[in-house]
Amino acid sequence: MFELRSHGGDTFVGQGPEYPWGGLYGGQIVAQALRAAAETVEPHFITHSLRAYFIRRGDHREPVRYEVDRIRNGRSFVTRRVVARQAVGAILNLEASFQTDEPSAAVQTVAMPDVPGPDELVQDSWMDRFVRRDVPASAFDDDARIGSGRVVRWVKLNERLGDLDDPNSALDHLCWSAFMSDDVPSDAVIRSHPSGGSDDHEHFYGASLDHTMWFHRPMRADEWHLYDATCHAFNRARGLAIGHIFAADGTHTATFAQEFLAREITPSPADRGPE
Repeated sequence: MFELRSHGGDTFVGQGPEYPWGGLYGGQIVAQALRAAAETVEPHFITHSLRAYFIRRGDHREPVRYEVDRIRNGRSFVTRRVVARQAVGAILNLEASFQTDEPSAAVQTVAMPDVPGPDELVQDSWMDRFVRRDVPASAFDDDARIGSGRVVRWVKLNERLGDLDDPNSALDHLCWSAFMSDDVPSDAVIRSHPSGGSDDHEHFYGASLDHTMWFHRPMRADEWHLYDATCHAFNRARGLAIGHIFAADGTHTATFAQEFLAREITPSPADRGPE
């Protein structure tokens, strides 16, 4: 999924499959861009954050070219910018920051909600590479999080990855976590809309506008994680979703944020039927 071919000069080329809705999936472009950035970084630097802007819809029928700019090489932090391009032009711009391992106090201020485990819930995924199981709204307290349209979802990669002690395998886990995190924000935004509902995407034209992640601790994408997201604002057809990712033992491993475009589709007179 995230394999890249080197084309010299900090340039890499990747490919993506067609997804059920057509075109490429934003989470895959983010993950491939992150891997391209990491290819130019020494292995002792660890990804701690990324920020991506989705510029155009990707086309699964052609490869994606990732051009990496080495913004800064520091002793503790390294910064990279990646532009993903196809024939139409740039489709994504990503910046990623990497840090050396630095001992410090570890503080967790956000708690995982007390919800049913994944084995008690129904499987619902649009892709066989990962599994997801939604926690019903009746099983959690909406007042426990700021925002509306809350989505609480167990997610896990459906294959085993390598050990976290191996830098390349550790990067695989982060890439897959970024991939799967793009599946959550749109649902939170749609559910918060007055015309939305739990699965009401067909009444909206939707597109991810940007995606940000902060990785707080090492995480295994091939083990169950709980994604807990709400919509914090909606205006001018843009909704901002913010979410937390927890390991099954309650450890807060990552935080993500995304602004999602949700344009309500106005039915034509013929669609509305007789007045």
